[in-house]
Amino acid sequence: MPHRSSPDSESIVKLFSALSLTAASVFALGAAHAADTHIPDAAVRAAEQLRDRAMNDDTAYRFVEGLTTEVGPRLAAGDNDAKARAWVIAKFKALGFDKVYEEPVSYPKWVRRHEAGAIVAPFAQNLVLAALGHSFPTPAGGLTAEVVRFENLDALKAADPAKVKGKIVYIGFKMQPHKDGHDYGTGSSIRVGGPPLAASKGASGFLLRSAGTDAKDRMAHTGVTGFADAKANGIPAAALSNPDADQLERVLAYAKPVTLKLDLDVGFDGDYTGANVIGEVTGKKHPDQIIDIGGHLDSWDPGTGAIDDAAGVAIAAAAAHLVKQMPQRPDRTIRVIAFANEEAGLYGGKAYADKHAAEIGKHVLGTESDFGAGPIWRMSASVKPEARAAIAQIAAVLKPIGVDYDDKKPGGGGSDLSQMHAKGMAALTLLQDGTHYFDIHHTANDTLDKIDPKELAQNVAVYAAWTYLAAQAEGDFGSAPAAFAKDKDEE
Repeated sequence: MPHRSSPDSESIVKLFSALSLTAASVFALGAAHAADTHIPDAAVRAAEQLRDRAMNDDTAYRFVEGLTTEVGPRLAAGDNDAKARAWVIAKFKALGFDKVYEEPVSYPKWVRRHEAGAIVAPFAQNLVLAALGHSFPTPAGGLTAEVVRFENLDALKAADPAKVKGKIVYIGFKMQPHKDGHDYGTGSSIRVGGPPLAASKGASGFLLRSAGTDAKDRMAHTGVTGFADAKANGIPAAALSNPDADQLERVLAYAKPVTLKLDLDVGFDGDYTGANVIGEVTGKKHPDQIIDIGGHLDSWDPGTGAIDDAAGVAIAAAAAHLVKQMPQRPDRTIRVIAFANEEAGLYGGKAYADKHAAEIGKHVLGTESDFGAGPIWRMSASVKPEARAAIAQIAAVLKPIGVDYDDKKPGGGGSDLSQMHAKGMAALTLLQDGTHYFDIHHTANDTLDKIDPKELAQNVAVYAAWTYLAAQAEGDFGSAPAAFAKDKDEE
């Protein structure tokens, strides 16, 4: 038998070093795995039962029905603003929330009194339009001026001010319906950015084709402009219904000078202090850790604000109510926020984020519902890498009711809670089917009959399930100051 030499001391040292490194690696891997956020199996099973129960619950529909019937339109700082807040406070208490309170929000008051428009020449006829939020008024007796048309904002930016001065600028972008509503990004940028840009070039007024997808309905879609307050260099601004925009464009096609008259009795009227209305289900284990959900309480004034956004407040309130009814309290606190004045500039969301910025790490996960009441079909998330497995657990619970998880897209938190996300709160985006949302968005047609109770219940089921799962998660989702600063804007 051949002789085998004994290992020398140096080889033994190397062997033990390698074994030590392997053990350390295994320990580190186990520690890292232990640090991953995880949702216990018992919580998953409870969430599945909660989801199924919510699919047949009518709490949210009754909420929207009551708010839109007993209060109606809720223009920020308008006659129904305080009435709406009082109604929601009473409703939150009736739903059994442990704490119900307000946090003040101040902003400029804007009023709408009268609006009218007409083609004066070459073919006289009235137009259906709506003054835009934060529009400035026309002079007494109205404004009559020639129209100049631009294809888009870039064309207006490039225009010689001499071509614009004293004229009414018109931009006619036609939105198309999409499930994710992505054309609204262009439509709303024209509505918000167009009037200040036109004013800076000396225009006397501004018109756009409504930022909406209802091609045949003769209803104008209102919405805010980029004028922040009464000190702005403002001009009268309005949106034409889609059929009236078609008519104006046909008249412009004759290549003759087209003169319009606008008569807008609107404008700023000092400052106003409203409030975010908040209801809480207090957590039993971590009462100082918050799951944020909500919608915005204000609406534009032509309709009753059913889909925008009584539905959002109702979805969040019903979800928290159903969690409250479970045999045991959630581990973390669930906070429902009915935000003030989202429509005119996210005032409620900004005030909430400013007030709670110092405690951003305690706001574990959040999102707002503000895209109508169609069924939720996609979830995305902005969380730390170690929480992705927990998000996948949430996704698995939501999958049977039609929600797909896109792990490549960020979650922005929705409109108002985007402000908390910008400060570092981990966030979801739960996207409803918006194919027909912009048919009635910001119009007189935003009324209760547009809401399907079963589709609304699906929204509640999604919110109840994810909210409960996040409240029961062992570990966090990564909320910390500026934690998601690299996130891209939501769609």
